[in-house]
Amino acid sequence: MTTCKLSEVVAQPFHSVHRAIKAGEVQEVIAKGGRGSAKSSYLSIELVLQLLRHPSCHAVVLRKVANTLRTSVYAQVVWAIGVLGLAGRFKCTVSPMECIYLPTGQKILFFGLDDPGKLKSIKVPFGSIGVAWFEELDQFAGPEEVRSVEQSMFRGGDYSLTLKSFNPPAMARSWANRYALETRPGKLVHHSTYLEVPPQWLGARFLDDAVHLKETNPTAYLHEYMGEVVGSGTAVFENLQLTAMSEERIAAFDRTAHGVDWGWYPDPWAYNAVSYDAARRTLYIFDELTRTRTTNRDTAALLIARGVKDGDHLTADSAEPKSCDDYRASGLPCRPAVKGPGSLVRSMKWLQSLAAIVIDPARCPDTAREFSEYEYERDKRSGEVLPGYPDVNNHHIDAVRYATERIWKRRDNT
Repeated sequence: MTTCKLSEVVAQPFHSVHRAIKAGEVQEVIAKGGRGSAKSSYLSIELVLQLLRHPSCHAVVLRKVANTLRTSVYAQVVWAIGVLGLAGRFKCTVSPMECIYLPTGQKILFFGLDDPGKLKSIKVPFGSIGVAWFEELDQFAGPEEVRSVEQSMFRGGDYSLTLKSFNPPAMARSWANRYALETRPGKLVHHSTYLEVPPQWLGARFLDDAVHLKETNPTAYLHEYMGEVVGSGTAVFENLQLTAMSEERIAAFDRTAHGVDWGWYPDPWAYNAVSYDAARRTLYIFDELTRTRTTNRDTAALLIARGVKDGDHLTADSAEPKSCDDYRASGLPCRPAVKGPGSLVRSMKWLQSLAAIVIDPARCPDTAREFSEYEYERDKRSGEVLPGYPDVNNHHIDAVRYATERIWKRRDNT
């Protein structure tokens, strides 16, 4: 199909991604990472390969702003066609901006979403659009905008693949960072850095600049070159570890506790299960439930189905005594949290003082998002960090505070 070996043009970290796509295991790829991580180079090659493997499909490449297309994704796709040895089989033009595979007439089309009306009028000469690439994903307005585009493009046809690439913004609350944490069947999230790319692909100047930034500004290096979400210096929890936990690991917890924050709508009802390792000063958060517009009877049934039973330690927000009564009537050992002056600050400082707060992001995606994105507020005029803890998007944080109340209230833990 091509006149080169893929191993010569695709960096090694992407080989497993390519194999998963080829095996039909993936319908969506999220490629994130820092500068020089070869993600855009790989995706441009994969897009061309998928076009050749599915002769009834066409491809669309998108950026948020149309005037950035020619010097970025268009140039990248033309490069991919060249390194695959296919330059003679494609006709590439900038007006209209497209690449046509001459043997079949398949097209690669380029659009900016600053004029969404153009997408509604996309016409392909035959078949359907099967491949879409969203470059610089974080620059799009949000998941709703991207989802709307996908729904418009992927109509008909028996094959579809979405490619999405971006350098993670520094702030955890960026919608693209949130989106990368979400799991769903057929979605593959891949993170790469320049350290995994052959040095000769990058050149001495690139590598020297990376080393210099690492030595002079480590935080900027982590963000720009390693693609890490470093925040803006206002993160409340700097001791987070988002790590998967096996069933065996969870079963080995000798003491567990449960917490509930009441809610209906728009504030949700939130539940968490935790285990505290006092010797290592590490809190493990391994289970969650989030619901809106759900009755106490139904959430109680959810907890019972989760294995919460009489004799377990379950603490809930004391603001709703009737809800605690409803739980006890259902057979749950629900006790109200003992609030008082300074209890919020005391519990939050205890959480911040731990050696680590370990959260399984697959089991607890809402909890991982809340803890990761929770930040001190800044004064809008001066930019100075304000004291206190914002009472916003902290439902699972509160559930965890209630679950651990008996721990942080002990004198030797404060």
